[in-house]
Amino acid sequence: MTGKYSEMAARLALLANGWTVHTADTDEAYDILATDPLSGQHVKIQVKTIRQRMDRGGDLVVYAKKGNGTTYDRADADYIVGVWAVDGEVPRVYMFENRMIGEYWASEARASERWVELSIALNRGNLSEVTDVSA
Repeated sequence: MTGKYSEMAARLALLANGWTVHTADTDEAYDILATDPLSGQHVKIQVKTIRQRMDRGGDLVVYAKKGNGTTYDRADADYIVGVWAVDGEVPRVYMFENRMIGEYWASEARASERWVELSIALNRGNLSEVTDVSA
């Protein structure tokens, strides 16, 4: 259930930031196919839940390996989106380029510097104008 929650939070954050999110009818290596609002480029996104490692000074870690233990290559995902969900709080969503490594680390203080944080709050300024079909 945590994985599905993270995926839904990632989709919400992408939508709130003007991305177009596509749904696949077939099983794919990536979790989300999305269109960048600035470039129009289609990108493959793998969603992972961020874990906080108290034994490592509270660092945040994204374990980015497939079920068979291998890392995601470019054919699998262009970007990784990590979702940090603390009980009772609004999740924080971070996006970063897939560097084809198994783990991505950041301190809580530096996460917003190293990774791009996507707000889940709706920002209508990021959205394309929608044609009014009622006119």
